[in-house]
Amino acid sequence: MFCFLCVGYQWQLAGLSRDPLFSKTWRKSLIYNKYQNQQFRPKNNDRELVNERIHFKEVLLIGPQGESFGVVPMKVALQKSYDYQMDLLCVSPQAHPPVCKIVDYGKYKFDKDKKAKEAKKNQKKTIVKEIRFTATTDTHDLETKAKAAIKFLADGMKVKVAVYIKGRMMQRMDIVKETLGQFLSMVKDYCSTDKEPELLGKDYFVMLNPKPIKKQEGQKNAKNEE
Repeated sequence: MFCFLCVGYQWQLAGLSRDPLFSKTWRKSLIYNKYQNQQFRPKNNDRELVNERIHFKEVLLIGPQGESFGVVPMKVALQKSYDYQMDLLCVSPQAHPPVCKIVDYGKYKFDKDKKAKEAKKNQKKTIVKEIRFTATTDTHDLETKAKAAIKFLADGMKVKVAVYIKGRMMQRMDIVKETLGQFLSMVKDYCSTDKEPELLGKDYFVMLNPKPIKKQEGQKNAKNEE
């Protein structure tokens, strides 16, 4: 009978632990017991600390016009934000003391999201194209690959040029370097390099960066070479 009651009690606790309200209350009690003699500082800023979400005892309060009210208790800071009919936002939770500012949170959130969208829109993704050939590739094929590389560079892409070394050609690096040098001479007007060519496995490669030239001009020159 006693075992049955224990099992039932454990099931009841398990059910309560899944209850969001119970879990929230339980977590708050643990936080209070652990931090009752010190300020509670969040480890991450996944959520904005606004109004009642701010759990610091004292904060450095900044007014809506940038004026400083000094270090005040949290209750006083909240009351000040209510007096302005605005919100209290913790802008620097890791500072000592934490810095809070009185803001219009709706407008703040709107401006923040707008800036994030503009930054994402203006962000340019770096695309890397690869051109591969062997040390025995003839001049005509090299010219064809060079035209493709010029088009990529004219579009603002980076180009990785790799010479694949087959068999005993590893012992004839002079031919490999000569072939790569011949290719680079065909595209030198459209690119720049940060590093010298290097050997990685069976690839002797170099990374080409596009020069800041107009896209239309680069495409026009590439077509003229055709």
